Amino acid sequence: MPPAEILEIALRSLAVAGGATLLAALFGVPLGLWLALRGGGGVWGRVLLYSGLALPSVVVGLLFYLLLSRSGPLGFLNLLYTPWAMVLAEATLAFPLIAAFVLSGARGRVEEVRLLVRSLGGKERHVLPTLLAESRRTLAAALAAGFGGAISEVGAATLVGGDIRHHTRVLTTAIVVETRMGELHAALALGAVLLGIALLVTAFLVILERE
Repeated sequence: MPPAEILEIALRSLAVAGGATLLAALFGVPLGLWLALRGGGGVWGRVLLYSGLALPSVVVGLLFYLLLSRSGPLGFLNLLYTPWAMVLAEATLAFPLIAAFVLSGARGRVEEVRLLVRSLGGKERHVLPTLLAESRRTLAAALAAGFGGAISEVGAATLVGGDIRHHTRVLTTAIVVETRMGELHAALALGAVLLGIALLVTAFLVILERE
């Protein structure tokens, strides 16, 4: 596989996984913090959230395939077999990861933050933004988990993206294709690139956490 094509696939993978992570964080971070402020949302709230961690990627891919297909309710958007469809599917898988990490990390700090806000003359409405500001390490871990889940995803990406060369092919689907074709050297090269991206993004998040 030409180096230029590997770079193209790597950049597309980074864009899709990054977009999915940001979209998942847009909803997952507020939900995790909101649940933490309410004592975890109760047993059933946590059960529902944590069960999302075991969502089968192929099932999520199938659901989005049905939604976005021409006969589906969202078929008019013409998103099937586009990177946007992959972003939606991967964001759905990353969402419970991010929300669960935020809930787990922030839940133990709620009372501490609430006391801090009250000591400074703040009100209950100031607790949520303060908790967000005081949860940088938790957020970094949550984003790293969400990005890792998104960029390593293959089942849903294949179903809604179709693994179209120069259009929707990403590192994970390319590895599967190259392995099936017996091109193990190419598959290993793509795997090394995938691991490198995951390592670099995680390192970047850790650096931000320490700032």
